[in-house]
Amino acid sequence: MSAAGCVFCRIVRGEAESYGVLEDELTLAFLDARPMFPGHCLVIPRAHHETLPDLPADLLAPVMASAQLVCRALGPALGAEGAFVAINNRVSQSVPHLHVHVIPRRFKDGLRGFFWPRGHYRDAAEAGDVQAAVRAAVDRLRAP
Repeated sequence: MSAAGCVFCRIVRGEAESYGVLEDELTLAFLDARPMFPGHCLVIPRAHHETLPDLPADLLAPVMASAQLVCRALGPALGAEGAFVAINNRVSQSVPHLHVHVIPRRFKDGLRGFFWPRGHYRDAAEAGDVQAAVRAAVDRLRAP
């Protein structure tokens, strides 16, 4: 999707309404229109980048610093005892513009663990094979 048709880019340009909670030169944060809990915020880069892998390295720290600030604010603002912080990349990403979910949490709020089934590795060998594959891919991506 282009920036022209992106609802989050429309928010950045002031063409769509949002309930902003943080604004700086590189990022915005606003309440999610469909919150899991009141105070569920989305932190976005102002520039249109669809996924975390698309985000330029120089924007990573500003986006995460804004997410951290929102996370810190949820306790005093809403009495949150913690937060769930998540980024979807393509799968389950309803708006193709990178956004960090910062969701206030309280003990016994009804959410149990993650939102998907969790499993186990068959054995140490399978875990080792997966580890080796991911580590090799990381090393290839780091290579100049």
